[in-house]
Amino acid sequence: MVSRRWFMSGSVGLAGAMAAFPLAYLTALPAGASQWENPGDLAIGRPDAPVTIIEFFSLTCPHCQRFHIDVFPQLKKNYIDTGKVRMILRDFPLNRPALHAAMLARCAGPQQYFAFIDTLFHTFDSWTRSADYMKALAQIGELGGISESRFRACVADEELEARILAGIYEADETYNVQGTPTFIINGKKYDEGMQYSSFVDVIDRILPDV
Repeated sequence: MVSRRWFMSGSVGLAGAMAAFPLAYLTALPAGASQWENPGDLAIGRPDAPVTIIEFFSLTCPHCQRFHIDVFPQLKKNYIDTGKVRMILRDFPLNRPALHAAMLARCAGPQQYFAFIDTLFHTFDSWTRSADYMKALAQIGELGGISESRFRACVADEELEARILAGIYEADETYNVQGTPTFIINGKKYDEGMQYSSFVDVIDRILPDV
């Protein structure tokens, strides 16, 4: 059961998630940004970190959910927060519910984006298995400060929808992304069985050379 108390308390609640994810979001590239970052990317971590990880993900993808629940917190603690990794999230929705959830997260605003992604993955079963996923998403948005009318306006935003869908095309053209999650680490694609130890192996091989 998802409640306002859940959203507003603890490290898993929305308030806790917002505190945990200081978001860097600029329409222009930040100083020191890597060659793999695009203007407007939603990212956390030092812009000049020696390793850049891009994740292409779908909010209805159970493998993505497991990554965000089990692996991402370790990456954040040991590599992102220590200045070694810059993490960029790029939407790759696999169906309409994932697209609408992505639109909700973006409508929350850049300062709340990572917190909403974290919340949507932690409440994965409650909305992905709902008989009315739009109603479930609206409730999640409302608990996070987005009114139902604002949510409905958000998912009706054709420009935002086109921008997200254009990102799928760009992902295919640039990296040949075929499924989620797909990770790009300093320009190289990894899309199979990325456990925490797999990231450690790749990152630690890069770090001594930079």
